[in-house]
Amino acid sequence: MLHAENPHDSEILKSLDDDQFAAASTVEGPVRIIAGAGAGKTRTITHRIAYACSIGAWNPSETLAVTFSVKAAEEMKTRLMSLGASEAIQTATFHAAALAQIRNVWYELSDAPFPQIIQDPRALLAVALKRVSGTDDIDAMQMRDLLAEIAWMKVSLIAPQDYERVCSALHRVPPADLDPQAMAAVMSAFEQEKSSRNQIDFNDMLLIDCNIIERHPEAAESIRKRTKHVTVDEYQDVSPLQHRLLQLWMGKGKSVCVVGDAAQTIYSFAGASSYYLRHFAEEFGPLAADVELNTDYRSTPQIVNYANMVLSKSPESATYLSLKSPRKQGKRVNTVVFPDDSSEVGAIAQRISRMMKADKDIGSIAILTRVNAQQRAVCAALGERNIRYQVRTDSGWQSSTVDSGKAQDLSRALKGASADGEEAQAARNALRTVTVSTIHAAKGLEFSHVFIIGCSEGLIPFGSGQDGNLEEERRLMYVGITRAEDVLTLSFARSARGNGYTERKPSRFLLRSRA
Repeated sequence: MLHAENPHDSEILKSLDDDQFAAASTVEGPVRIIAGAGAGKTRTITHRIAYACSIGAWNPSETLAVTFSVKAAEEMKTRLMSLGASEAIQTATFHAAALAQIRNVWYELSDAPFPQIIQDPRALLAVALKRVSGTDDIDAMQMRDLLAEIAWMKVSLIAPQDYERVCSALHRVPPADLDPQAMAAVMSAFEQEKSSRNQIDFNDMLLIDCNIIERHPEAAESIRKRTKHVTVDEYQDVSPLQHRLLQLWMGKGKSVCVVGDAAQTIYSFAGASSYYLRHFAEEFGPLAADVELNTDYRSTPQIVNYANMVLSKSPESATYLSLKSPRKQGKRVNTVVFPDDSSEVGAIAQRISRMMKADKDIGSIAILTRVNAQQRAVCAALGERNIRYQVRTDSGWQSSTVDSGKAQDLSRALKGASADGEEAQAARNALRTVTVSTIHAAKGLEFSHVFIIGCSEGLIPFGSGQDGNLEEERRLMYVGITRAEDVLTLSFARSARGNGYTERKPSRFLLRSRA
């Protein structure tokens, strides 16, 4: 039900549903919003910020909204502007906010030049590795794994001298065939190399900001003047380091709002934890509002029901929201079995080709994979059928099949054809772009049609599925499912290359749909 009139309302809040309104209209004190997939969390928090500033409860220049990507920060700023909010409101990632704060106080605290931010730390890591092991002969994957381990240590607030003990307690195995002592030495050498060059990496921004606030009271006061009212999106994915920075921003203040969904925690491997979301009331309580947004406006009831079923099999299901959909009934979630990987990607590409030829308003299409390595075969199958695609790996957008010259030719063909003629439709189809993405990289996105491929044991869930990552893999499947608006197809191949190869088992997350 929408709020047409309310004595404490304004035009800003009238379009919100009851739960969104309860969250957005509470502008004093700590607020937690548990927001399921497609439940309008960005809509809710932008309306809340705009409303609080419009009634004078918050000073825009003292308001900060933290997101987990530059794109999300830009979208939040755009939405706030559309609501008539002040440009003084800060929207940024943790890293961008920390960097701006450091720059503002740096020359009051130090005579040294501001450190240079490393864009590619691989060269320095190679130097550090050679100092420790005597060799820098390491392949690209091992280099990536070493950098990821160093990042994990930092965001988890683990010092090199404590790393060996942590590995023992967590049964953690260092990458690149290093033992814990050697890994700790590599990290120490890496930090020394950076320091000698007056360079910092992205996580250093957060550490330096924490250090400034903890050790320099005047600088801390200056920073806190601009962080009196803080909203943190995707709070289920904060790391111990980000959580510590939030604590320091707030000081004794209580005007903090966190938004998240424990069921969408998919970055535990990188140090993220839903602990802070789940225990927010214990840390910041008593809460002024504790609201659940469980209406998924994005997906059909069939897709929502399937997502709920996946989570219901979890031993942690009581901690997850159960979603509901207000949309009309849609198509049944489709599960397809193929003899081998080639047949799987070929059939999906062929289906997409038929869809494009048959319907000029099919909407967006995505093929989601568990790992980057699956994408090559997908792209090849799409390319064989002249289907334009863009690739999104865990590190960002990568490529497209249609070069700029061909795209320009197609655009000219579309302009020269009649609006409803067959030539226009052909050009329109050729310009359509299919997104090929890992599930991790698709988080926060939505598509009309979603294909999740490789739904077999060993891929989804990844590995044996017997260790502590099983719940993370379940949540990852949930995130993939809830990217779909209208149509969801799940598929797996019985083997890699047909007869003679070990037969795979279907993923435990493939369930019999109720509708």
